[in-house]
Amino acid sequence: MLFLLFSFQIARLQYEGGGDWYNDPEVIPNLVKFIKKYINIDLDEKQAIVKPSSKDIFNYPIVYMTGHGNVYFSEIDAKNLRDYLERGGFLYVDDDYGLDTYFRREIKKVFPDKELEEIPLNHPIFHIYWKFDKLPKIHQHDGKPPKAYGIFIGDRLVLLYTYESNISDGWTDRHGDPPEVQETALKFGMNIVLYALTLQ
Repeated sequence: MLFLLFSFQIARLQYEGGGDWYNDPEVIPNLVKFIKKYINIDLDEKQAIVKPSSKDIFNYPIVYMTGHGNVYFSEIDAKNLRDYLERGGFLYVDDDYGLDTYFRREIKKVFPDKELEEIPLNHPIFHIYWKFDKLPKIHQHDGKPPKAYGIFIGDRLVLLYTYESNISDGWTDRHGDPPEVQETALKFGMNIVLYALTLQ
């Protein structure tokens, strides 16, 4: 797949179902600014908005999804998302507390033949730039251990799902997290972006 038009812009997924796909709109711009402090990369600081059914999704190497509530993928949504991921795209999903049940239900429409697998700590996403010996837990929520799950096509991780971690909440200062917690979240976010871009 060639990402010709917006090769280095991150898109946010505007899904149906009523969940707040739009929350914390500053997180992508903040993450991109952080990344640019460390490496020279042509990455647009403005996030794009894309629907799962849209052919525009193929213009973006990385799509970000979050929310607290219901998610619904139509048959067209599911097929288009699967095509996107099979042809080189990458989807990062961050459970913002309340997404899990709905996301797990809907992702089975996209990949009925695959399961979310726990990602081992030796996977490159944990050390591609910043070194992590575990998935950071940014917000406590239920106090459960944070988990990183994924869907693989062959050896390629095409979907990352962080659960009980809330990484992307640390990409903004609106939640009052200490600076060191925000920095940890941004560092892991940088790893996600760099890993996804190496797939292109």
